[in-house]
Amino acid sequence: MKLTVAEKIIKDHLVTGDLIRGSEIGLKIDQTLTQDSTGTMAYLQFEAIGVDRVKTKKSVAYIDHNMLQTGPENADDHLYIQTVAKKYGIYFSKPGNGICHQVHLERFGVPGETLLGSDSHTPTCGGLGMLAIGAGGLDVAVAMAGGEYYITMPYIVKVGLTGKLNLGVSAKDIILEVLKRYKVVGGLNKIFEYTGEGVKSLSVPERATITNMGAELGATTSIFPSDEITYEFLKLQGREKEYKNIVADDGAFYDEEIIINLDELEPMVACPHSPDNVVSVSTLKDIKVNQVAIGSCTNSSYMDLMKVAEILDGKTISEDVSLVISPGSKQVLNMLAVNGGLSKLISAGARILESGCGPCIGMGQAPITDGISLRTFNRNFKGRCGTPSANVYLVSPEVAAVSALTGYITDPSIYMEDINIFMPERFLINDNLIVNPADYGEDIDIIRGPNIKPFPKSKELGREIKGKVLIKVRDDITTDHIMPSDAKLLPYRSNIPYLSDYCLTPCDIEFPKRAKENGGGIIVAGFNYGQGSSREHAALVPVYLGIKSIIAKSFARIHKQNLINNGIIPLVFENADDFNNIDMLDELAIENMLEQINEDKIIVNNRTKSKAYKLILDITERQRDMLKAGGLLNMKGE
Repeated sequence: MKLTVAEKIIKDHLVTGDLIRGSEIGLKIDQTLTQDSTGTMAYLQFEAIGVDRVKTKKSVAYIDHNMLQTGPENADDHLYIQTVAKKYGIYFSKPGNGICHQVHLERFGVPGETLLGSDSHTPTCGGLGMLAIGAGGLDVAVAMAGGEYYITMPYIVKVGLTGKLNLGVSAKDIILEVLKRYKVVGGLNKIFEYTGEGVKSLSVPERATITNMGAELGATTSIFPSDEITYEFLKLQGREKEYKNIVADDGAFYDEEIIINLDELEPMVACPHSPDNVVSVSTLKDIKVNQVAIGSCTNSSYMDLMKVAEILDGKTISEDVSLVISPGSKQVLNMLAVNGGLSKLISAGARILESGCGPCIGMGQAPITDGISLRTFNRNFKGRCGTPSANVYLVSPEVAAVSALTGYITDPSIYMEDINIFMPERFLINDNLIVNPADYGEDIDIIRGPNIKPFPKSKELGREIKGKVLIKVRDDITTDHIMPSDAKLLPYRSNIPYLSDYCLTPCDIEFPKRAKENGGGIIVAGFNYGQGSSREHAALVPVYLGIKSIIAKSFARIHKQNLINNGIIPLVFENADDFNNIDMLDELAIENMLEQINEDKIIVNNRTKSKAYKLILDITERQRDMLKAGGLLNMKGE
């Protein structure tokens, strides 16, 4: 059987199921990663499982999100994660060491292995030929405890790359082109596998930019082959012994195929307020810029920032632009400091932020009211930057740097003739901000700050589900809408009761109050409910508020799994027009639920309007058992 790169890795890690598209498979997970925004809950759940040591080859806990310490909450969470890591066999990346995906690519990713991370941009390591998948914290906790990770066997899209990028065009433009074609829902239950001669022209950091932002397609993951380019990158990181050649077999079957001619690509931009609202930079005229932010797990590598340094060298940014730069890792920042790149950035007027997520997750650097912000990030959802009235454009580092100089969104092509950046002869390796776990964890005490509260758990399924429709929301509701994650709320990620007062407030400020007054109820939504981040809080907080079911036109992959893991039933309208027949505060009831849960079609009665609707319950038998038990942890405890 001739296999793709993804199929080869899946086959090597298959615990249950077969390589049949659309069927459920269980995978052995080699590595996990967490970050501090999702990590505290993941480790609380891991503790609840009750094993004495992680069972993976390597698990790493990163601190990269909640580093702004205006009170003790973030520091307390960091200490909790550090002591849990020390006790249970997990490596701990301290604040300042860098963004989880950038550091994992540099120091831990291994071609041919599986990686599960409690962050939706975990597929970054697909740039190394790793099967890297984002998931909810509970799925990661189960993987750390030795359990398999279940997914629907994805369809595989072949993205054939031909030609070579022109000056001023970058890897960011490749993934923006894919987003332009497929949109934010086009990757559901798909793996995007990059092939062709054009692949040879892309370094591992460039490949990682593409696989990172593949998350915005809603894809299971994205992946490149592991080839001589991969070997050279690992060698420069002192890790060549971890190299494994993995390429697709000639004649391997793909479910879909697209071709991108790199010679024909132009600099692209994703306009507000979606990563798939993509146009050529050259079509945008006279758009004045207030802020430029360069960094994030998408574009903060050494290669990216060296390009920016060379573009800015000897120049000064526009007087009307604030330029902030977040290096992706301590390694990147250290190398820029040694080779003079950092001095060029500072001299041009850039403000250098910590090596972390920072503005990408709304942790500082909110733009001015009604501002225009150019960002090299991966998401530009309305309000995510911290300023609800701002317009955020997603661009490459080249577009960002040139626009910082001109003060307007600018095509960088004509400014790039003298810019030619090469991979270094060797990366500067210094892992002194990575703390090794204890050899034996019995004597390690876990320290919990007062802000860390128990996570909520659903009860086992009853004979009837009923409740009022507490809110009715539009298409493409993100996890940022469901559980906002700005600088004010991030310190309380370990405190579900506190966060419950903010659930869905970007859509309806009264939602938390209404949910509590009615003892919970049901949410009705449009297409692609729960897109964006993997944050499990977008399921845990609704559990706390008593949400029993969510009825939508469709769900995003990770959020749907998070709902099931936590005992909330995800139902899809068989007839999407029925969405229009339901109003807020209608009373809905699903009778004989213990019998109906075993069916693919569910009948819900609208007692207010005396109507009935057919709903689809598209889940596996294992997931049915999970919902009957009230969630994954309840089932594990049986």
